[in-house]
Amino acid sequence: MVSGAVMFLVCLLASGVGSIAGYGGGVIIKPVLDALGILPVSTISFLSGCTVLAMSAVSLLRSRGNGIPLRVRTTTPLALGAAAGGLLGKRLFELVKTASDENILGLSQSALLLLTTVLVWLYTLKKDTLPSFRLESLWACGLAGLGLGVVSAFLGIGGGPLNVALLFFLFSMEAKEAAKNSIFIILFSQAASLISALAQQNVPDFQWIHLLLMAAGGIGGALLGAGVGRRMDSRAVERLLMALMLAIIGINLYNTLRFAGAVWA
Repeated sequence: MVSGAVMFLVCLLASGVGSIAGYGGGVIIKPVLDALGILPVSTISFLSGCTVLAMSAVSLLRSRGNGIPLRVRTTTPLALGAAAGGLLGKRLFELVKTASDENILGLSQSALLLLTTVLVWLYTLKKDTLPSFRLESLWACGLAGLGLGVVSAFLGIGGGPLNVALLFFLFSMEAKEAAKNSIFIILFSQAASLISALAQQNVPDFQWIHLLLMAAGGIGGALLGAGVGRRMDSRAVERLLMALMLAIIGINLYNTLRFAGAVWA
């Protein structure tokens, strides 16, 4: 029961700040629960994905009419591409899982998440001095979404910082607009990933109480984040993005070293 309470609190706090920043929460939930070692890596990936799906749906519903635009014309192809990428990413996850053990899977996920987060942090730090674009091509949007979906589904994080950075770079969005559109993309990619897992019967063993507690934390965090986010301007959201990425980098560095030690022991 103690582990369930910890999982609920992690999901509540992660989804709260994740809904504000557009991270979805999974990019925090997954590495934190991996670091705590409460459940196997594959189980955490699945439960994290389900939590992010619940959180993103509630967050989008809660943010209707808040004055922040959802760029449907460009974000929908991104989201559809992310859904297709989510199927490929889930397949890649299953291949790595089948060909290795939990420690190698955890090392692969932690190292890739560490690398992507460091690169996104560096880009966000310098983005005001770098060029950005206003992409219009639907095919280009779809391909960008495909790449996002593959990475996010394999990592079980929903998309996180990578989504937001891509929206900054390709569409010149400001922070609060990027956050809302990122959540929209996350909803599609995680839905596709869950459908794939159910259709292929690749759902790992888990306790329903853990899923219910994590989903409740995700939904509660989405509602909490929506209320707090209204009081924050884009500059404050951007500062939150930077602080979260530094925390995520630290956690994933720890996880990478821990899993590497287990693999080479």
